[in-house]
Amino acid sequence: MKPTLFGYGLTTKAIAKKLGGGCIFFDDTCTETYTDENNNTIKPSHLFNPDESTLEVTTPSLPPKHPLIQKAQNLLSEYDYILGSGEQGIGNNIPHSSLFTLHSSLAKQTPFTIWISGTNGKTTTTQMLTHLLEKRGAVSGGNIGTPLADLDEKAPIWVLESSSFTLHHTHLASPNIYLLLPITPDHLDWHGTPEDYEADKLRPLLTMKEGELALVPKGLNLPQTDAYVVEYDSDAFVCEYFNLDTSKLDYRGAFLQDALLSLAITKVLFDEADYALINAFRRDAHRQQEFRDRHGRLWVNDSKATNLDATMQAIKGYGNKHIHLILGGEDKGVDLTPLFEEMQTLSLTLYTIGKNNNRLLALAKQYNIQTIASYTIDVAVKKIHTLHTKESIALLSPAAASFDQFSSYKDRGETFMALVKNI
Repeated sequence: MKPTLFGYGLTTKAIAKKLGGGCIFFDDTCTETYTDENNNTIKPSHLFNPDESTLEVTTPSLPPKHPLIQKAQNLLSEYDYILGSGEQGIGNNIPHSSLFTLHSSLAKQTPFTIWISGTNGKTTTTQMLTHLLEKRGAVSGGNIGTPLADLDEKAPIWVLESSSFTLHHTHLASPNIYLLLPITPDHLDWHGTPEDYEADKLRPLLTMKEGELALVPKGLNLPQTDAYVVEYDSDAFVCEYFNLDTSKLDYRGAFLQDALLSLAITKVLFDEADYALINAFRRDAHRQQEFRDRHGRLWVNDSKATNLDATMQAIKGYGNKHIHLILGGEDKGVDLTPLFEEMQTLSLTLYTIGKNNNRLLALAKQYNIQTIASYTIDVAVKKIHTLHTKESIALLSPAAASFDQFSSYKDRGETFMALVKNI
């Protein structure tokens, strides 16, 4: 029997397509029941009757308090449905190989899965690791853009960027390797508390089995698990534990850690660290993307820094020069105190924009941060233009989502770069 699908989005549409269509969706944006081109029926969310459904699969973004989630009696995540054990899964069950070999997985042509999560850097790390493992047939998906239902089932390795939303809803599926990057409180409007957010990030450990590796930051409240857990607290520890050499890497700051953790996984799996290959990796636009204006001054587009940790990593990376920092947007209820404490230690001028502009101004006054209220990004760029020199850094690293003033972080970054180029 086909599952009931919550949310008419990328994840659930891919599942319906894989099942040949004819599925029933419940979606908040639907006001009247209709049928799409694939014979799927889309209904308003309030029409869902749990007594008429034997299995539900949700889009990751629906929060725990959403009425559909509250009413569901047989709820699975995308990961559970595709990878979970039992009759419901439409993909292959995950084989459990030993920690240092892929033999059983590769022999059966079923995916060996590596899940990557964290507050900041999970997309880059997923891309880096896939870049390193591409020659082994690896593909990537999950939160990075490709739903699991669209991934090649014959690919031997799946590298999955895993959001805290997805992990919250996942109770059956288990990674063969789980890499958790450092976490700071995020999406508290969705999770509720920092403790709940941390628990969801650690949820994969609950289903992991003996011989599976969890590489996680030190100091978290780890649940009981059968996985082999390695806790790291620094780049130096990762280098020593996995026998890696930072001098051979062309990265700094957060990107250095992303590269080291990616190499750590290849050391575990194949006892190799291809420094030349990872140095050839090119990261996405809008993440510490450096460019110069016609006056030769350096500007940095870090629009993808939508959370506290990403911005803290960025300002630390450029802390040897005076920073003109554009900050602000929809901050999702996060405590910004650690960021302002970090700014106190730097030579920095703050330019506030976005929905939380007034909140930022109040914090800047409290922490005695030199600040220029800008409200919008065009005003911020104009004000920076009057003060920026070849010895300073102009940095867009908002520590907030973009949807208050832009359609996406990409739109925000592209607008920023266009404004600078027109100075």
